[in-house]
Amino acid sequence: MPKHFDQAAGKVRNRTQGRRNSAPAFDSARWQARLDELLAAHHVPGAALAVLADGGIHELASGVLHTRTRVEVTTDSVFQIGSVSKGYTAALVMLLADAGKLDLDAPVVGVLPDFAVADAEATKTITPRQLLNHTSGIEGDFVSDTGRGDDCLARYVDGARNVGLTNPPGATMSYSSTAYNILGRIVEVLTGRTWDEALRELLCAPLGLEHTMTLPEEVLRFRAAMGHMGEPGEAPVPTPLWNMLPRSAGPYGGICATAADVARFARLFIDGGTAPDGTRVLSAEAVEAMLKREVEMPDQWFLGAHWGLGWGLFEWDGMRGFGHDGSTFGQLAYLRALPEAGIAVALLTNGGAAAPKVFETLCRELTAELAGVSMPEFGPAEEQLDVDPAPFVGSYRREGFLMTVTDRPAGEGVLRVKYEGADGLKGTFEPLSWNLVPVSDTPSKTVFAARRNEHDGWIPVVFYALADGSRYVHFGVRATAKSR
Repeated sequence: MPKHFDQAAGKVRNRTQGRRNSAPAFDSARWQARLDELLAAHHVPGAALAVLADGGIHELASGVLHTRTRVEVTTDSVFQIGSVSKGYTAALVMLLADAGKLDLDAPVVGVLPDFAVADAEATKTITPRQLLNHTSGIEGDFVSDTGRGDDCLARYVDGARNVGLTNPPGATMSYSSTAYNILGRIVEVLTGRTWDEALRELLCAPLGLEHTMTLPEEVLRFRAAMGHMGEPGEAPVPTPLWNMLPRSAGPYGGICATAADVARFARLFIDGGTAPDGTRVLSAEAVEAMLKREVEMPDQWFLGAHWGLGWGLFEWDGMRGFGHDGSTFGQLAYLRALPEAGIAVALLTNGGAAAPKVFETLCRELTAELAGVSMPEFGPAEEQLDVDPAPFVGSYRREGFLMTVTDRPAGEGVLRVKYEGADGLKGTFEPLSWNLVPVSDTPSKTVFAARRNEHDGWIPVVFYALADGSRYVHFGVRATAKSR
């Protein structure tokens, strides 16, 4: 390890030890009561919470796995963690970079000669680093069920050759699940294993993640959460099926796990790349690289102010952190970690439109008590800003999705956004609408807070321009170009 890195790591360890020694003990009974209270208040059927603190993992569970069977959630219950899975795929990629098998800055086609997207020039230049930090520009929501065979990812990548770009590679950050499936295929080619096998053998086994899996027949060995759907303020109902994503979605969203196993995985990055028994899984340099700011987010709030190599990155009261959210059909997962404080919070839920509010409340209160930091709140400016809505009105389109921004009557917000399927996804889901209220206005970008009704939490909508002057909106961590 380079001397300068070792010195820096020593300083971090010293600060971490000081913060951990000053943190209060975890009060399981009080946090159990708080979890129960929040689930009831926000109509969330069930959840499992795992908190890494005091050097140990504290596990809590509340509610039911299924509102019709009334089977209770326990700490060993398994939930779908959705896009939190991307952190695991990123770690596998960094293992390969650690071993000298992958150059993050060389074109993907050097590893996957058959890789292609609709833009021929982008195909030649896109790198694994751009896939990891979501700057590849590849349209992010390409879904293709290529079956249950071990060739499912190879077939998925082959099918992605007609997928277009949201923006030129490197021009802005736009969240891409498609990119992570391409990374999953790179893992397969360089390890000679399926992505599922690589996950089990290279991460789960050394970290002791005995309740982390990717296939439904594995999930059936455990108590499994059923997804639930419903509008904010209403009691959600079970989804018609236990809808796990296709096997081909594994690298970007196909992991199921207990909350404690998610916290154990987060601990890998808190402990500098080592397993609890001291086994070196990732180099300290690779961990630091994953937590290094790679790109600034147009939206500074939703998943962090910056993106690293696999994680959303943030800073609360000067303390850096990382995390990710995940969602599948009626299940929502959340992870936030503060390495310097030795703290990670993982919440897995089985539905409820207000689940984000439950997590935000718990995470804010836990990190305040255990780490002494203030998780920032997001919402409209205290005094109504005078923002001209005209420059933002119009249509914004990316492959499969259309956003229509319209002016609003006085007293009903400044703008309204309608979000609906387009092209092949037209009519596949009910259109959604949000009212937008200004947060800030600068020459480089204008930020609005959006929500559907008073039961919703505020989410950011950011209007900005690329270096070439083209207008974009950043919403749900995805960049969408203005079409007219």
